[in-house]
Amino acid sequence: MSGSNQFSLLGQRRFAPFFATQFLGALNDNIFRNGLVILITFQGVVVAGMDHTQLANIAAGLFILPFFLFSATAGQLADKYEKSLLIRRVKMLEIGLMILAATALFTGSYALLLVVLFLMGCQSTMFGPVKYAYLPQQLADDELVGGNALVESGTYVAIILGLIIGGIVVGDDIANGLGFDKQAILGGCLILVAVMGYLTSREVPKTRAVDPDLKVSWNAWKETWNIIQFARAERSVFLSILGISWFWFFGSAMTIQIPAYTLDLLNGSESITTFLLAAFAIGVGIGSLLCERMSGHRIELGLVPFGSIGLTLFAMDLYFAQPEAISGPAISIAEFLARPGSWRIWIDLALIGAFGGFYSVPLYALIQKRSKRQHLSRIIAANNIINACLMVGASIMSMILLHSGISIPELFLIIAVLNAIVAVYIFSLLPEFLMRFLAWIVISVVYRIRPGGLDNIPVKGPAIVVCNHVSYIDPIILTGSVRRPMRFVMWYKIFQIPILNFIFRNMKAIPIAGAREDQEIMDDAFEKVDAELAAGNVVCIFPEGGITRDGEIARFRPGIEKIIRRRPVPVVPASLGRLWGSWFSRRHDGGLRKIPGRLFARVTVTFGEPVPPSEVTAARLELLVRTLRGDER
Repeated sequence: MSGSNQFSLLGQRRFAPFFATQFLGALNDNIFRNGLVILITFQGVVVAGMDHTQLANIAAGLFILPFFLFSATAGQLADKYEKSLLIRRVKMLEIGLMILAATALFTGSYALLLVVLFLMGCQSTMFGPVKYAYLPQQLADDELVGGNALVESGTYVAIILGLIIGGIVVGDDIANGLGFDKQAILGGCLILVAVMGYLTSREVPKTRAVDPDLKVSWNAWKETWNIIQFARAERSVFLSILGISWFWFFGSAMTIQIPAYTLDLLNGSESITTFLLAAFAIGVGIGSLLCERMSGHRIELGLVPFGSIGLTLFAMDLYFAQPEAISGPAISIAEFLARPGSWRIWIDLALIGAFGGFYSVPLYALIQKRSKRQHLSRIIAANNIINACLMVGASIMSMILLHSGISIPELFLIIAVLNAIVAVYIFSLLPEFLMRFLAWIVISVVYRIRPGGLDNIPVKGPAIVVCNHVSYIDPIILTGSVRRPMRFVMWYKIFQIPILNFIFRNMKAIPIAGAREDQEIMDDAFEKVDAELAAGNVVCIFPEGGITRDGEIARFRPGIEKIIRRRPVPVVPASLGRLWGSWFSRRHDGGLRKIPGRLFARVTVTFGEPVPPSEVTAARLELLVRTLRGDER
């Protein structure tokens, strides 16, 4: 683990030009989209009989539709060709599209502008797989969360600026001050940003093709099916894609309504629309940047349920903040903020964005980490296809519900409830998310964990961790400290405790009993341990055979030697310190404390150097664990 600050990447050529290129691309997208939506909304534009509410959803759908149609091809190209070359060509295409957009703006052809919006979606479709496949080729594993956080936050800073610039250049003040038509100002701005994006793309370093011999299939439907199968090969990757796609559904359905929400519910102006959209974007940027600090430079899946809870709560509160339309108009942001409840609306949107950052950044990093490198661009393309399906679905659902008489605040409430239902479903399919959340809460809130020697845990392949047993939540603390999933061997009666039963079964813990208690359970436990090691997993054992009743380390039982004789793998000694006397220990008469104690205490978790299987004995491991723990009980 490098331990370096994520912002140091901004000074390195392997990241900075790429970051600037994708930033300027996102900026241009949002200048155009926001400027167009504001022109349509506040100038009463009607296209093919559709009013501003319908056109806002149509515009969102048109931009997203190419992701569904062409992502399969884009993913193949990103895997086959060198990535800096692809990036430069995509940016040249952007310049041509912005010239076409400027022409359509100058002539007032809004139908053509919708066509350009679709073509911009095509250009973004080509860039998407390159964008996320570039990062794991240029960044180390412990830089992925920070790199993704910078890309996500940079994207949303670009959204903020795009919203502000798009709103300003189509406003009357700028047009009157410069003496130019507002459509001409918007067109010139789009061309300028596109040219700047191309210039930065020329500095992106060469990034080799991961599958240069790939034969590109132009059958979009067949290849779409193929890349979906690539994504489904690893279950956690596919469920992460579904989770990201749901967030895009959620965020799209919420933000698409903001211009109409401002006009129809808040009786506000274009500047207030920009102000509210900026709240969401600021929130996502802040939440994304906080991910690295909150996760300790690693992929912390526990942040995903945390983010989902926040999305639901603050989307619900947005409904209660302003359920009915306001009669009096608010022209300026100051007038809007002077109203009761206005700050609540803005903060709700900002917190929805922040929790969206907590939710999405770990999922992107997990996809990049666990996907096969030669398929990564196509897996990202599969992600974009599913994203597109759900975002188009969000537009369609919103149009249907609004047309049926549902108000925009009621739509926010429906989306919040749907988010809770979807979250429960996804976490039930992959309990690892929920278990990591519980572990993250324990190590981030209940205690202050100070893990050491994490590099002694093998990055891949089977291994056994042996540790002293101090409390009922030792497995959760160890789970929160170690990057790799672990299978814990635990006394079978712990599975009879209601809450712990739920937690440890979802952690796929292995119940064990003594030979005198239940020989069948013991034999079955040894079989399961061997199967986990054969599958290349990490198994954690507490060789004392139970939780300490006096705070001291008991004699290690020889079961570990039996496991190693059957399956020779390295054994990593580990120790837990400063947990004796905690709420979950058995210091008080051998049972749990009735009153919480030693909460927020600093807990030490130390991992020693692996012991080769030929040198493993229970006595030696006991001595190593005692030495690691020292005097800290």
